Amino acid sequence: ERVEIWRRLLASSEPLVIIGARSAVFLPFAKLGLVIVDEEHEPSYKQHDPAPRYNGRDAATVLASMHGAKTVYGSATPTIETYYKAQIGKFGLVSLSERYEGAELPEIEIVDLRTERKLGRMHQEIFSDTLLEAADHTVRKRGKQAILFHNRRGYAPMARCRMCQFIPKCDFCDVSLTYHRRLNTLSCHYCGAVYPVPKVCPNCGEPTIEIAGFGTERLEDDLGAVFGEARVVRMDLDTTRNKDAHSKIIDDFSEHKADILVGTQMVTKGLDFGHVELVGVLNADALVNFPDFRSAERAFNMLEQVGGRSGRRGDGERGRVIVQTYTPDHPVLRFASTHDYEGFYKAELEERRAFNYPPFARIINIYVKHRDASTATRCAEAFGAELRSILGKRVSAVQEPPVSRIQNLYIRKIMLKIEADASMTKVKEILRESYVRLSAAPTTRALTVYYDVDPV
Repeated sequence: ERVEIWRRLLASSEPLVIIGARSAVFLPFAKLGLVIVDEEHEPSYKQHDPAPRYNGRDAATVLASMHGAKTVYGSATPTIETYYKAQIGKFGLVSLSERYEGAELPEIEIVDLRTERKLGRMHQEIFSDTLLEAADHTVRKRGKQAILFHNRRGYAPMARCRMCQFIPKCDFCDVSLTYHRRLNTLSCHYCGAVYPVPKVCPNCGEPTIEIAGFGTERLEDDLGAVFGEARVVRMDLDTTRNKDAHSKIIDDFSEHKADILVGTQMVTKGLDFGHVELVGVLNADALVNFPDFRSAERAFNMLEQVGGRSGRRGDGERGRVIVQTYTPDHPVLRFASTHDYEGFYKAELEERRAFNYPPFARIINIYVKHRDASTATRCAEAFGAELRSILGKRVSAVQEPPVSRIQNLYIRKIMLKIEADASMTKVKEILRESYVRLSAAPTTRALTVYYDVDPV
């Protein structure tokens, strides 16, 4: 299909509407007149691995300018940088203040899991009674549909020894293994390695390995037990690997062949279901407590987007969103509960200004990889010192990322904060010259260095 479209564009200049993912920006357009980037806030527009590392949204904008075409960004939750450019007049701004067909925004209810647990109102340590009662009312009594969102696939996040608390990890990556019940295996979600579930603990030798936590696979099983007659489907990477599996799940749910859809962030992607009245967010804390300067923005966007799947028809019935959390007073949850994008934007912008993050600076992450941990650290520190002698305080200290080893390569990170109006051509020259001097040392032959510009 890709080849056919490519040849069609080469052979003809007839009017066409091309609908494509980020790779569509590389098609051989002859008379491009308009580029629409839908859901411009989506981090999936950024290709992280393999190279080339680029943001499809930004590449589309450059492509449009090369053709003298217009670019339209669309989003209910624009990125902070995009909205800032609209506020200062660099981009034009058109606001839609109401939903399609006059539907009301859903009511968002924050459930404090600390209180629920104290009162014994938790089922399987996963569902609060508030969520289960709402799901029962929606599915059984009203005959409508519900979506449950949990951004962790698999049956459970990890296996663990009850005696010594040992957690099996991947041999090649610094991450705990995820249990998949259907296959009865432990797998690494970074390199894909698969391991059998140990019958005894490799650390203490006791037969006390247990499965801890929950993923979408376990949610599907537990919901089947709670709502025996309700039809439950799951949408995550494991259930959408086969050709057309993704479309079939969406079509079946749209046609009300299932009552409850359980899924990861796939269910937040602009899907339009007419019968969904309830959305449940199982663990909002996993969204807001992530070590990254964009975590608040990502959490707010995801909560707003997944909440927007409910009550999409103006039939008088308002949608409902239930968010389970142990930190109900978190500012992101407070803004999301009132659909207050403007308030969130202003608070986030001030924090970014105070700590010099985008849109007030540009970020370049430099990653150094090597099979030996000490060599990776030593080379990264040498590279950082070299850059610091030229760029000064713009260069951070060497950091170990949260996952510091993948496929037996140890990873070290250096962050550069460059002024927003600085010459990126000059910065590129400095990075190239510094790397050439670093690579002259014999110990750096097996070293891998790559750059992530404007990380998302």
